[in-house]
Amino acid sequence: MSAAAMLEDLRVLVECESPSADRAAVARSAEVLARLGTERLGVEPELLVVDGWTHLRWRLGPQHSGRRVLLLGHHDTVWPLGTLERIPFSVVDGVVRGPGCFDMLAGLVMTFHALADLPDREGVTLLVTGDEELGSPTSRALVETEAAGARAALVLEASADGGLLKTERKGVSLYEVGVTGRAAHAGLEPERGVNAAVEVAHQVLAVAALADAAAGTTVTPTVVSAGTTTNTVAAAARLMVDVRVRTVAEQDRVDAALRSLRPVLPGAGVTVTGGPNRPPLEAAASAGLLARAVGIAERLGLPPVAGTAVGGASDGNFTAGVGTPTLDGLGAVGGGAHAEDEHVLADRLCDRTRLVRELLAELLADQPLEAAS
Repeated sequence: MSAAAMLEDLRVLVECESPSADRAAVARSAEVLARLGTERLGVEPELLVVDGWTHLRWRLGPQHSGRRVLLLGHHDTVWPLGTLERIPFSVVDGVVRGPGCFDMLAGLVMTFHALADLPDREGVTLLVTGDEELGSPTSRALVETEAAGARAALVLEASADGGLLKTERKGVSLYEVGVTGRAAHAGLEPERGVNAAVEVAHQVLAVAALADAAAGTTVTPTVVSAGTTTNTVAAAARLMVDVRVRTVAEQDRVDAALRSLRPVLPGAGVTVTGGPNRPPLEAAASAGLLARAVGIAERLGLPPVAGTAVGGASDGNFTAGVGTPTLDGLGAVGGGAHAEDEHVLADRLCDRTRLVRELLAELLADQPLEAAS
């Protein structure tokens, strides 16, 4: 494999901007990615368009039961069109910059080169989605279907700090709490009203109290709105809630508690909509694959490998949620995801790609997964 070739491929992808919410831009990015992948793999992908968003799937050879391995990534980014003019692709002193280079276009380039160097690719599926940064609304079913029955899912999302693999990700739940009251004139007869602004304040406190720091559970009231005019008792209010959990048990506990919310003020009403968006990626789902990656790095003299827990979610949450052993964060080493200083360390592209290639080779050899020590 060649670092220069990988950098050139990365330039091609970065220079085709792909903000998630712009379906036309995502479609253009898919075309560029399809051409590049076909050149590297010698196989054309399927273009899967769901509700206007374009995803790509390469199936390399027969998908034998027990030998299937899923490689997973996304080609959409968080950066709006025009960002490239302000932050152009560049490589200066071994640091690569450009919108989306770290999250996660470099991971896609690494995937292509790892597969291109793999003598036996039979049983590999590569799925690259186009809406991950939006929460995967149109691709979740594709991810879960491809993961079901696979012996492993390798997620080429960017690494954690210093190249750490992501072996635990919090699950995400999103809710809207709707509050109804009764309008009245705030100056003439406020007592005739039922103040939804006061009721939603009670609900904010009840929701925040569901957090459990010891369990790693955060329950965060985010957007709150109430009322229509300054001289009217608020007849309606709304509260948005973001929940992050380490375990399915905690996700279920918070879900039940939120759905049990009741009004405090006489005459007020409370409704709760929403629910779990992504299940947690628990450490047990990654343990065997992490042990294998650690062993490969030691045997080949690659930089040491270790895992860590992170708060953000990825499509790896979905693969773990259907029971598939999952290892995340196998992509580029760098930093600044979603930030102005997004960057990739060029000198780590080759060793990370080699790790992915050797991990794939072992999995395709159908050796049993090892338990974590």
